[in-house]
Amino acid sequence: MKKIFLSFLCIVFVIGVNAQKKRPSPATTAEGSVHGAKITISYSQPSAKGRKIMGGLVPYGEVWRTGANEATVFETDKPIKVEGKDLPAGKYELFTIPGENEWVIIFQNYAKQWGHFSYKQENDALRVSVKPEKTSKPVETFEINVVEEGVTMAWENTKVAFDLQ
Repeated sequence: MKKIFLSFLCIVFVIGVNAQKKRPSPATTAEGSVHGAKITISYSQPSAKGRKIMGGLVPYGEVWRTGANEATVFETDKPIKVEGKDLPAGKYELFTIPGENEWVIIFQNYAKQWGHFSYKQENDALRVSVKPEKTSKPVETFEINVVEEGVTMAWENTKVAFDLQ
């Protein structure tokens, strides 16, 4: 009887652990090469689920972790230029300040933050500004892509891109 009870407890424990691993905003990675630099971006993908995202769930004018869960991590194996400004090789946390007409892209020194709660501007390694665009169709799940000339981010009806050289 003890063996059956212990087996039952083990099964319940394993099911509980596996259930905790599944996140509503799953982790993913965007990778690519831009002008010889290997770019890796690790982030979590929230979904819109019928909610107003830009200017709603993600307020304009406030620092956003650019994804969900842990802060998004941007890594480059070589020095690069972001929108013409120097960024040394290394690992950074990627934050943004969304706006209707302008987004600020922030590369902060890597600190393994959860969300944006510990964000401090004095830890920024680089800030650049870019113009957002409207997407041609709604984007349900937040996505980041490394493309030939840089990085694109899209969610709901908004797309933002920044150049890498």
